[in-house]
Amino acid sequence: MSELERYYRVLELEPGATLEEVNQAYKDLVFVWHPDRLPQDNARLQQKAQAKIKAINEAREKLRSYKLKHQSTHSSTPPEQKTSPPTHAPPPKQNQDLSGKDYSRANLSNKDLSGRNLSYANLRGANLSDTFMHKVNLRGADLSEANLFRANLLLADMREANLRSANLIGADLSGADLRGADFTGARIRSGDRLLVKLIGANLAGAIMPDGVIHP
Repeated sequence: MSELERYYRVLELEPGATLEEVNQAYKDLVFVWHPDRLPQDNARLQQKAQAKIKAINEAREKLRSYKLKHQSTHSSTPPEQKTSPPTHAPPPKQNQDLSGKDYSRANLSNKDLSGRNLSYANLRGANLSDTFMHKVNLRGADLSEANLFRANLLLADMREANLRSANLIGADLSGADLRGADFTGARIRSGDRLLVKLIGANLAGAIMPDGVIHP
């Protein structure tokens, strides 16, 4: 089995699946294997879930990179790339400097913003549900009232970010730098159950949803 075939298998897809199918499979599997959905006192299941999430993230990134590289060698645009981006959505160019830009109330759902510089950007009330933001720079960004449902924010720089009243249910903030971030009124729980993944996140000085400052 080739490495590419192995990545498809991790996402439970047939080789040759479209980028849209890869993204959908990724979201479905992250939802199924999110550690916060499993018993916290079951170490075996928690360890298995974390390994699954790591493999799923790697497979999605590798297949996405492969497909984008493959598409660039063809003059025609594949079907999944023909739809027009939503108004105010950032162009597809990677690593573009979008610092300070105004995306308030913009629909950025399901976009890939990984590695982008969105420091001090205005994302107030933006729809960022299911958005992939691995290693994104959101330092000082205004994300108040934003919908970050199931957003992937692995290793994101979110220092001093304004997350007041944001919806963070299902979001993955593992390894994110959240020092000084303001979570006042943010949605992170369902009853007593925490539904945000914060493994390895730095919360020093962050203002928690109840107004308490994290030590």
